[in-house]
Amino acid sequence: MPRRAVLTAVLLVVFALAAPATAGADALDAVRHNALKDSVVLNTLWVVIAAALVLFMQTGFAMLEIGFSRAKNAGAGVAKILTNLSIAAVCYWAVGFALAFGNGSLIGHTGFFLREFGDPQRAFGAMAASNATIQAKWLFQFSFCAVSLAIVWGTTLERIRYGTYVVFAVVFASVIYPVASHWVFGGGWLQRGVGMQDFAGSTAVHLTGATAGLAALVLLGPRRGKYASDGTPLAIPGHSMPLVGLGTLILFIGWFGFNAGSTLGAADVRFAEVATVTALAAASGVLGAAATSALLQRTVDIGMVANGMIAGLVAITAPCGYIETWPAPIIGAAAGVIVVLGVLLIERRLDDPVGAISAHGLAGIWGTLSCGLFSAPRLASYNGVGDPAGGLLYSGSLDQLGDQALGVVVAFAFVFLSSLATFAAIRAVIGLRVREAEEESGLDISEHGMYGYPEQFIAAEAATNGAALGDGARA
Repeated sequence: MPRRAVLTAVLLVVFALAAPATAGADALDAVRHNALKDSVVLNTLWVVIAAALVLFMQTGFAMLEIGFSRAKNAGAGVAKILTNLSIAAVCYWAVGFALAFGNGSLIGHTGFFLREFGDPQRAFGAMAASNATIQAKWLFQFSFCAVSLAIVWGTTLERIRYGTYVVFAVVFASVIYPVASHWVFGGGWLQRGVGMQDFAGSTAVHLTGATAGLAALVLLGPRRGKYASDGTPLAIPGHSMPLVGLGTLILFIGWFGFNAGSTLGAADVRFAEVATVTALAAASGVLGAAATSALLQRTVDIGMVANGMIAGLVAITAPCGYIETWPAPIIGAAAGVIVVLGVLLIERRLDDPVGAISAHGLAGIWGTLSCGLFSAPRLASYNGVGDPAGGLLYSGSLDQLGDQALGVVVAFAFVFLSSLATFAAIRAVIGLRVREAEEESGLDISEHGMYGYPEQFIAAEAATNGAALGDGARA
C-alpha cells in the first residue's frame, strides 16, 4: 500500500477520535423519545436486515469476478473485495455519507463522522420520511457505496495494481460516489430540482460504478492476448462458470435488500411490491439474454445468461418504486437483450472481462430511462419526486423521460471525468498496471505472494523444476 494512502487513513482515524463528542441524538434516544416507538424499532430492524443483504452482495461480486478470472488471478479477487469494502466503510463514515445525504443542493454539508447532524428526524432530508435511526440509514447507504465501488473493478481484472485499488477507493468512497448519488437520490439538484427518479440506484449506484470502470479501462488497456494482430477479440475464458453462477444467485438474493430495503421502512408494506417487481425483472432478464444469445451466438452462453439476470436487476433498480407490476417483465427482458448486444459490441474495442459496462452501465441507463415511460402517477405522487402525472404511457408527455435523460448525461459526465482525472493522477504517481512479466505469472503470486489455488500451481512448478533437474542429470 502506498505510504501516502496509509498516512491519509491514519490521519482520518486520528481526527475522528479527536473530534468533540457532540453528536445528535443517538439510536437509543430515538426510541426513548419517539412517540411512535414501535415503528422506529420495526423500521430500523428492516433497514439493518436490508443492509446485511446488500453487504452479502460483496460475496456475489467476489465469486462472479473470481469465476470470470483465470485461476492464476483468483486469489487477488479476495484481497480486492475485502480491502475495498473496508476502505469504503471508513471513508463513507467520515466524509461520504455527509456529502451524499447531508443538507445541501450541490453537496451535503452536515453529519461528517455521523456527528453534528441535529434532530435525527430532520437530518439527512432525503431520508427524513423514514424514522429508522441514523445509524441504520448509514449502514444501508454505506452498503450501496460498497456495491458501486465493487462494480468499478470488474472491468480491470487480471492486470491492475493492488495499490490502484487502495488510492482510487479512498477518492471514490469519499467524493465521487457521494456527490453523484447526492445529486440523483440524496436530495440534490437532479432529484429535487429537475425531478429525476431513481428509487434505488440504476444511475446513482450502478451507472456510477460502471462509468468509473470505463474510465479505468480507457487508461489501462486490454489484457495481453485479448486481441489478435488484426484487432479481432479473442476469448479468454474464466476458470469457473459454477462460481459465476453462484455469484449471480447471491447477487439476486442480495438485491431484495437493495431494492426493497430502499423503502427504508416496513410499516406500510411497500417493500413487498418492490420485491415482486424485482423478481419479475430478474427472471425476464435471464430469458431475454438467453434468447438473444441463442439467436446471435447459436448457443446459450453461460456468461450471457448470468449477465442477463444482473442486467434485469440493474434495470429495475431505478423504477422499482415507481412502477406497477406489469412493466417489470418488459424492463427486465429488454435489459437482457441490451446486455448481450452491449457485451458483443463493446468487446470489439474494450476488454471488459465480466461485462460490467453493459450489465451495470447500459442496463442502468435503460432502467433510469424506463421511469420516463412507465412511472405510475400514484407512485410518483407517493414518493414526491418527478411528474405526478407519471411517465409517457400514462401522461402522454415526454417531460419525465427528458428529466431522466438529463440526469443520466450529467451523472455520466461527472463520474467519467472525475474518475479519469483520478486514474490519470494515479498512473502518473504510482502506475496503474502491473509489468508484463507479472501479468503473465498472475496477480496472485506477483501482487500477493501466494496462489489462490496453491496445489495446482505449486505442483506444476515442481513438475517443471523436476523435469529440468532430470534433464541436467542426464546431460
